[in-house]
Amino acid sequence: MKFKQSREERLDSLSGRERKVSAGSVIFSRLKTLGVDYVFANSGTDFPPIIEGLAEAAASGTELPQALTIPHEHAAMGMAHGYYFMSGKAQAVILHTNVGLANGAIGAINAATDHVPMLLMSGRTPTVEKGRFGARTVPIGWGQEMRDQAALVREAVKWDYELRFPEQIKEVLDRGLAIANTTPKGPVYLSLPREVLTETIDVSDMPATPLMAAATARGAQADYQTAAEWLVAAKNPVVFVQRGAGDEQGFQALSQMADRYSIPVVHYWATQIGIPTDHSMWAGGDPAPWLAEADVILAVDALAPWMPDAHGPRAGARVIQLGPDPLFSRFPVRNFRSDLSITCETSIGLVALAAEMDAAAARLGRDGRDECACLRERLAAQRDREITAARDESGPLMTKAHVAWCLSEALKGYDATVLSELGCPLAPMTLRTHRGWYQEPHSGGLGWSLPCAMGMKLAKPDHLVVATMGDGSYMFANPVACHQIMEACGIPVLILIVNNAEWGAVRQSVSMLYPDGYAAKANRMPLTGLSPSPDFTKVAAASNAWAARVAEREDLPGKLREAITEVMVNKRTALLDVKIA
Repeated sequence: MKFKQSREERLDSLSGRERKVSAGSVIFSRLKTLGVDYVFANSGTDFPPIIEGLAEAAASGTELPQALTIPHEHAAMGMAHGYYFMSGKAQAVILHTNVGLANGAIGAINAATDHVPMLLMSGRTPTVEKGRFGARTVPIGWGQEMRDQAALVREAVKWDYELRFPEQIKEVLDRGLAIANTTPKGPVYLSLPREVLTETIDVSDMPATPLMAAATARGAQADYQTAAEWLVAAKNPVVFVQRGAGDEQGFQALSQMADRYSIPVVHYWATQIGIPTDHSMWAGGDPAPWLAEADVILAVDALAPWMPDAHGPRAGARVIQLGPDPLFSRFPVRNFRSDLSITCETSIGLVALAAEMDAAAARLGRDGRDECACLRERLAAQRDREITAARDESGPLMTKAHVAWCLSEALKGYDATVLSELGCPLAPMTLRTHRGWYQEPHSGGLGWSLPCAMGMKLAKPDHLVVATMGDGSYMFANPVACHQIMEACGIPVLILIVNNAEWGAVRQSVSMLYPDGYAAKANRMPLTGLSPSPDFTKVAAASNAWAARVAEREDLPGKLREAITEVMVNKRTALLDVKIA
């Protein structure tokens, strides 16, 4: 019995009426048909049929998505995340059996929380020990077997499946990506047994277009009419935005709606912005004063629009929840009130709501709201206080707020994207575009911002992408792998580390729960310190990046200008390690 197939035999199989290839070789060509540009791959011993299929397709001139070798799974997942944010197109990630999938699980959790579609795949160790092409050949074939490999990511994905037969491959790929792109969007997972991938199938009738279309939720017009009437008639309406406005159309719709009807827009723990930070209705990140006054609240794709233990809506206030999954059904406990729930893609919903508000205002004979001048003055004064405090600080060490203000000044004139993972705070920055700001997902899978920035840069090579993060987050990002990828792929990013030599978020959490406790009063809080801080510039320099350390306040503006020049002119990754309080 023969278990190996020569190249000549494979080519002979193409010469007849049927066109037969291995299932492994179909994956990449089918992904190209489905609109995938890149496959972020971390390969292993389960990959021979895939790698052979890639080489075979290249030899025959078949058009494929670009396969990128990514030396850490977390980076692969983060890059797919960032590529989607910048391009709006779901990408594919393929990892090595259960161990690679385990390393990629944090990325799947992050993608699910951010409603980011992607096709996640990993090999599955062969189920047979002998007697079949593709059977186990090395001891890890036994060590990597699991009864339920997909369980590693099942709670984070919308759909999962293990390929049973080679002829399923095209339908399964089509179905997986259609589900990923269906509202609410998110990752899906496909397990690929090696022996199934080695089997051949006839591809002479392979469809040239996707077999399935994604479903997009648009909301009901009657619900938009109701929401619009509530908001227009309200005395003190407020909008809470957490994940932005969806796209440029949604961003413009919300910006115009907030301005026309003088509705404050609060960004509590915002991972994206819904209006420009210098908009007249920008209300900052504190929900408390607005909840105390609001009679109608619009929560836009907000997982946790406020902190229920500290504040909440007035008893008589009406609450509208709008977004891809307004009740966030994936989470077992999330009990924010909703008097009107509208399921829609965020941008589609905001555009529709803005149109209905204009119609409602005409019906009700209202054009804007009273006392808007006083409200605008209040908001302008609030923002001025935040910027002034960040700009004029005079302590012995810089704060994150001051670094953020300096970065904002340095970015004037650039259409830049800033990512913050426990890095620069949003309040002191001036950002005017819907892709201006991305904060770490509320799942908290750290090490996200750097690979996400890399994926953004890959999608838009001429764009200035700045990844800001704490020193702990930089270490979580597997920086050696990330710097190697940036150099190999030619995707230079500006990295700004705000270095306090600790896990500051952990310290803040302890101090919040136990403000007068022993830990808060200790000179060194247990389990938070990261001293001595490594010289991160040497990590960057190992992959030919430009790097500098900054300790003095007066040096930061100049170093930021140098770093931007390195990235945008010299096409070289730049890293600034900034010492902060």
